[in-house]
Amino acid sequence: MNTLKINQLSKTYANGVKALDEVSLTVTNGMFGLLGANGAGKSSLMRTIAALQQPTSGTITFNDLDLVQQPEVIRKQLGYLPQEFGVYPKVSAERLLDHMAVLKGIVDKQERKEQVEALLMQVNLYQHRKKAVHTFSGGMRQRFGIAQALLANPQIIIVDEPTAGLDPEERNRFLNLLSEIGENVIVILSTHIVEDVRDLCPQMAILAEGKIISQGSPKELVSNLEGKIWCKMIKKSELESHKKAFGVISTKLLAGETQIRVYADQKPEAGFDPVQPNLEDLYFVTLFNQNKNA
Repeated sequence: MNTLKINQLSKTYANGVKALDEVSLTVTNGMFGLLGANGAGKSSLMRTIAALQQPTSGTITFNDLDLVQQPEVIRKQLGYLPQEFGVYPKVSAERLLDHMAVLKGIVDKQERKEQVEALLMQVNLYQHRKKAVHTFSGGMRQRFGIAQALLANPQIIIVDEPTAGLDPEERNRFLNLLSEIGENVIVILSTHIVEDVRDLCPQMAILAEGKIISQGSPKELVSNLEGKIWCKMIKKSELESHKKAFGVISTKLLAGETQIRVYADQKPEAGFDPVQPNLEDLYFVTLFNQNKNA
């Protein structure tokens, strides 16, 4: 069992921006969801774990080895799919993956060939291995990204906003692939898309303004909202007055009317109906409470 421990981790950039503020997390084998809006600090945390930047303070250990003092440890154990990754034009998927395998330290030619072929088959790109990666669709490119992240059998895999921009079919294919991988290693899924975490992750944390504001099992965290989420259909013109009067956590347009969801211990007023809470409600309630206490 692999264990990644992050303790009191902070990162302040040279321009004075505090991207991480005393983040503490423990992550073990399986899928772990890191949920937060754009600008919450997710990419800063991923880059710090990946030893691409030094923290200002705090510690990160992997299986009791200090990654801040020994960044080479994580580099040997890590597979990383960043938000954006460039590819060489006119280079085939097979050749590019082989080149990346060399960079990962797989020097034996036969071993490289076997691993490249196996990974291209695993991500369902073997039939496209002779095509240039820059001609791939968004989903195919993300699957190629996972193949390169899996080179040299890493024990930690970080994927940063992997499904943004994918169509529903490609998203499902990609998430199924991730869940298969996540059985024996740590997979950290960093995203602002609630459904990705809901569909995949038995453990999660919510990050806002560089701080962890909630963490645990999505199922247990959502169960704490039982009987506290209320729904009502209103006219668009009534939205501002309802926002002032109630703890409106989210709004949605349905058949020309506005549906509001409200967080309250008791029925806010006539016209509100109780609804089953979901992970999206948890996310919005957590942010709502954070803003209220700020």
